[in-house]
Amino acid sequence: MINLPSVSGQKRKQKRPTIIDPSNLDEFVSELTDQEAIELFYDWHTWGRVNQQVPVEEDWWTIWMILAGRGWGKTRCGAEFVRYHVERGLAGRVALIAEDAGDARDVMVEGESGILAISHPGCRPTFVPSKRRLEWPNGAIATIYSDADPEALRGPQHDLFWCDELAKYKNPDLIWSNLMFGLRLGQKPRGCVTTTPKPIPIIRKLVDDPRTLVTTGTTHENFSNLAPTFRDEIISEYEGTRLGRQELYAELIDPEDYGIVKRDWFRLWSADREFPEFVYILQSYDPAYTDKTINDPTACSVWGVFKPSDDKPMSVMLIDCWEDFMIYPDLKSKMIEEYDSVYGEPGKKVDQVLIEEKASGLSLIQDLQRSGIPVRGYNPGRADKTQRLALIANIIERGRVYVPESTLKRGQPRDWAEKLISQICSFPESERDDLIDTTSQALRLLRDMSLITVDLPRDNDDLYVDETQPRRINPYAI
Repeated sequence: MINLPSVSGQKRKQKRPTIIDPSNLDEFVSELTDQEAIELFYDWHTWGRVNQQVPVEEDWWTIWMILAGRGWGKTRCGAEFVRYHVERGLAGRVALIAEDAGDARDVMVEGESGILAISHPGCRPTFVPSKRRLEWPNGAIATIYSDADPEALRGPQHDLFWCDELAKYKNPDLIWSNLMFGLRLGQKPRGCVTTTPKPIPIIRKLVDDPRTLVTTGTTHENFSNLAPTFRDEIISEYEGTRLGRQELYAELIDPEDYGIVKRDWFRLWSADREFPEFVYILQSYDPAYTDKTINDPTACSVWGVFKPSDDKPMSVMLIDCWEDFMIYPDLKSKMIEEYDSVYGEPGKKVDQVLIEEKASGLSLIQDLQRSGIPVRGYNPGRADKTQRLALIANIIERGRVYVPESTLKRGQPRDWAEKLISQICSFPESERDDLIDTTSQALRLLRDMSLITVDLPRDNDDLYVDETQPRRINPYAI
């Protein structure tokens, strides 16, 4: 599990004691005037738990991030966050962001814990669906945005935002960058993120950001307000499971904990040893679709086949890898330049260049073949990334894949190799997966060429065995 930072190293002020005695609530309320009852009903400071209050006593944060389990009260906190700032004149232009416009309307605006439901009648906004916005009597405006259209946030300015269920977004990085560029109004622009945690890169990045105030909570904290069937059925079914840890206890689980490939499967080649003599060098490429695919770089990994020692089988070492955003002519020139590289001791030239057959890869294969470079295409067929990685996972698990050890951080891979290892071990939650493709196709080809042999054939010369060897008894036999 990823350890979350403390809220700020400082203690929050404790919530002031309430004058309401829960055991005598009915009698207390019956003595209130209508106006007093209304004021009490909309007083979040009275009803909310300590960790649900807007952290106004803290001044250092820019983002209040609430990572909490299902049913904890995240939506109510987000709505109260907006209400607090708008009613006090601290915000005038608010962004409300959800996975889609329907979620923003149904949950954030019109939901049981949404802005309309929790707002005081004296300062309740009007929802204007045609304009996708809320309008308050004091002139403040909140506009709805969705993950389906990140570009809509390019241009508008805000002094406050509420982003709901960020971990579910398909374009979280683009949404976030556009949102931050527009958070430039007022003296202290701020935002609130309410989400059940998933270990995606943007969530991990925000948790580690020193400007983020993180509040965590579990489903159990709000049991008294949840339906008995939810407590009895949902909780009991998922208690103790990975999904339960994430959805009920709001644990930010390290993606490597449940990856297909484990980090300790990779073998380190000591920094004190020279690179070995390689018998075969393979450069493996995963080209970007087009130069306009800004979030999809071209990736390359270079693999050398060698024998670690006389008593060990043939293995493979990662000897280089990189990612870069390149247009086609520059990529072609770089691939020709990379082909002329020499690796190991004594120097070994590249034997084969492997390129995935998709989009620009098809043209690259043809052009490089005309240049006299030994290049071949790789067609994964209908296998998705998960299947392709699973097919070569046993090669890594058997200790046949080496990576160079860092000269500065002993016991750790070199920084450029760490990028590839992190992608593979974090899959399918890794930030990028381009180096994964270069790895899976390279190791599969080397295995198919019998340069790496993992499952050795069994010796079946003796068709009969002596009496000392154990017999297996069929437990179902009569």
